[in-house]
Amino acid sequence: MLILPFLSYIIATSFTPGPNNIMAMSNANQHGLRKTFRFIFGVTVGFFAIMLLSSFFNLILYNYIPRIKFVMNLLGSLYMAYLAFKIMKTNKTKNKEQVSDTLNSFFTGFILQFINPKGILYGITAISTFVIPFYKSALSLLLFSVLLAFVGFLSTFMWAVFGSLFQKFLSNYERPFHIAMGLLLLYSAISIFF
Repeated sequence: MLILPFLSYIIATSFTPGPNNIMAMSNANQHGLRKTFRFIFGVTVGFFAIMLLSSFFNLILYNYIPRIKFVMNLLGSLYMAYLAFKIMKTNKTKNKEQVSDTLNSFFTGFILQFINPKGILYGITAISTFVIPFYKSALSLLLFSVLLAFVGFLSTFMWAVFGSLFQKFLSNYERPFHIAMGLLLLYSAISIFF
């Protein structure tokens, strides 16, 4: 197995800004790290499911992805754009529990994985390039899925920690911060097509 390229790929793609990391940072900034764990847990469970599906159905998915790529991209970008506008509209006067229920939930984190082309393509690429050529047993595929989900958890958690650590500083600049996070998420949504 090509360990160094594999580790480089999973670290570089997991820790760069994307819907999971941006949402985690924004949620932790607004609600604190503890309350953001439900979102992070949803991301982790959903991401593990995607990695497992990518592992066991990699050849089938790889053959069909070109045919359904546009639909996946459209659904994913529309959902990310929706989340971006929700973040940008968030302000201090809004009821934080209401925002918490919609954006900072297990369900949002979980569902985001199934319409996030970056995560799906990440799983297909990592598994087909670095795992399947060397390991094909069910146990190996399960263990690599756990590893990829764990790295995903670490990256999402670290972005949430960043949002939480700078909560006091960013509270003075809450509106610009939410606009910046929303614009980053909107950029992620648009970049899917390019």
